[in-house]
Amino acid sequence: MLLNKNIKLILKYFLGPLVFLFLSYSIYRQLLKQPNWLGSLQQISQAITGPQRWKIWLVVILMPVNWGLEAKKWQLSIRQIQPISFWRAFKATLTGITMASFTPNRIGEYVGRILYVEEGKRIQSISLTIVCSMAQLLITTLAGCLGVFYLKWYLHQQIPASGQSWQSLFSVILSGAGVFTVVLIIFFFRIARIVKISEKMPSLNKFLKYVKVLEDFNTAILLRILFLSFGRYLVFILQYSLLFSVFGVLMTWDQTLSGISVMFLVMAIVPSFTFLTELGLRWEASIQILEFFSFNTIGIFAASLGIWIVNLIIPALVGSLLILSVKLFGNR
Repeated sequence: MLLNKNIKLILKYFLGPLVFLFLSYSIYRQLLKQPNWLGSLQQISQAITGPQRWKIWLVVILMPVNWGLEAKKWQLSIRQIQPISFWRAFKATLTGITMASFTPNRIGEYVGRILYVEEGKRIQSISLTIVCSMAQLLITTLAGCLGVFYLKWYLHQQIPASGQSWQSLFSVILSGAGVFTVVLIIFFFRIARIVKISEKMPSLNKFLKYVKVLEDFNTAILLRILFLSFGRYLVFILQYSLLFSVFGVLMTWDQTLSGISVMFLVMAIVPSFTFLTELGLRWEASIQILEFFSFNTIGIFAASLGIWIVNLIIPALVGSLLILSVKLFGNR
């Protein structure tokens, strides 16, 4: 009994700080690997004290709005098995960001969130969390298809000398993403029906007991989750637009919308080991796509770095400290 108590104390009061220190060190090492990171940091530090610093602080203020919308999505979906407060859902979201920083394609995000769910309901909550991720992916792919379509038109109208290589590549991406989006829409809005049909397959009984809760999703709930996902997407767009204006990346609204939507689509398609290593992918994708509209690569670097720090790193560091308040074990 005493040994078990000591193990719980060690995990509760040392796990959080250790994760915080390891995460901080990993962030530092990841920054060192990126080209022009020092120049981007200097540009960010100058902008914080410059005449447009209010835009920097607005981006920071939008960060809890962004993750608050995600927390609301999770609170809405998880109430199928356990009603929780918005604050608890928000803490679960931040803890999930921390766990996601060490796992491929943010799989650890599910682990972080289920720590806030009652024992016996945690595996069921994973399927509910997947619905939230599916909604965000649907918005990303749908907007991405529109962005690719605009980019194809823009290259044809403005840069005809770009040749057929980019046009062919974007046609392939548009076709693949379009088919995937249609399939995802059908699956998303028919998820309850799919689960009910699967109940007729005895071989799936062991698995179905964990996803049977998805039968309670109706169109109204799914639309609310999708609407909140769209709200998050708009927050991302606004944050990028603000930082682009601060760092002199001059683009029109339609160019900003299409460029960022295609960048998000690429990041959704290409797997990443963790979101710490995602920084390199974010920079590479932003440069390759946004250079069609602006040659200010340093400004694009600075904006991407700023978004990465504000939307991912700061919440992950906060989430690592919130682990202290998580009840990792039951009372047994």
